[in-house]
Amino acid sequence: MSLSDRYFPDRLKLGKGPLLIFQFVFSASFLEFNNSVFIFEKWRFSQLKLSSYFMISISATSCKKEALIFCWILCTLKALYKNFSMRKTIALLTTLSVCIVVNTFAQLTPQPSSTQSIIQDFGLGKINLIYSRPDVKGRKIFGALEPYGTVWRTGANSATVIKFTDDVTMDGNKVPAGEYGLFSIPGEQEWTIILSKQSKQWGAYTYKSTDDFLRFKVKTEHLIQLTETMTLAFTNVTPASCDLQMMWEHSGFVIHMTTDIDTKVMARIDSAMNTDKKPYYEALIYYYNNNKDMDKALAWATELEKDKNFPPFVPKLWKARVLLKKGDKAAAIATAEQGAKFAADMKTDEYVRLNNEVIAQAKK
Repeated sequence: MSLSDRYFPDRLKLGKGPLLIFQFVFSASFLEFNNSVFIFEKWRFSQLKLSSYFMISISATSCKKEALIFCWILCTLKALYKNFSMRKTIALLTTLSVCIVVNTFAQLTPQPSSTQSIIQDFGLGKINLIYSRPDVKGRKIFGALEPYGTVWRTGANSATVIKFTDDVTMDGNKVPAGEYGLFSIPGEQEWTIILSKQSKQWGAYTYKSTDDFLRFKVKTEHLIQLTETMTLAFTNVTPASCDLQMMWEHSGFVIHMTTDIDTKVMARIDSAMNTDKKPYYEALIYYYNNNKDMDKALAWATELEKDKNFPPFVPKLWKARVLLKKGDKAAAIATAEQGAKFAADMKTDEYVRLNNEVIAQAKK
């Protein structure tokens, strides 16, 4: 069976020219070559009524798959459309050549400003941040390389992109879920933070204030220690709040962010408590951490004690904590002592320590 019959349906009959291309690339894709080696081959496209020969170069290491796919498309187009002209063929070959060159040379050296992607869990959703990190390299940055009062991409290369899967609040400003370009204007005493509706652009060269979704100001953070590599980081992260901190050279800023999860979480707990599988553990912890109804939390802790899927020292710990928050110190001590004994018997030192901490607090 020929290569044409094996890999193409009967209705897609190929000419000799396209088939030769496919055969060559298909064969080359299974060979291993040094990074610097290029394969040169020429065919006569008799089926395309050409009298000249074409030189085709394929990077055997970095573009084998791309070339194979490209030639399959070329062969299929030729088989389906008799009027698929030579001009179109040349255009496609040129496109492939450009892709090969770009792909090959892009891998020669690392980017001077490395790219960092951060995914931060926040509330019930996530924050995605992508930016490039320039270095100081002995230069004066703010007020010189990055002038005060001028829009900056908040990084290097492409503009920094921040994406929220849920609605958030940034320094008191409501921001709907979505993807934004994060620009900024440095200043000696304060920075202007900009969220742009245009998130895909190179640098700030095509930035337009008409694309702004939001602008607000934050205080400049003066850093004593040099930060060589520009850094964006999420700090002080809690379920409902966090800070986005920028540091570079001796300057920086902090953006405080919050998200309203309480309404959603409370509704989910109420709904789940009406099912057969009641989430006593998760609901108990949320109520305790967020100072909700401690009577409900105590009832759930008592129900959790009946759950054989939990080691007994776990519900004892949380029940003791709830009792202490309710002000019943004697009951908290008695419950924590039981928890500490269960943990010691099961050789779980961590929960011995945690229950003993409740006892110590209750005795103050």
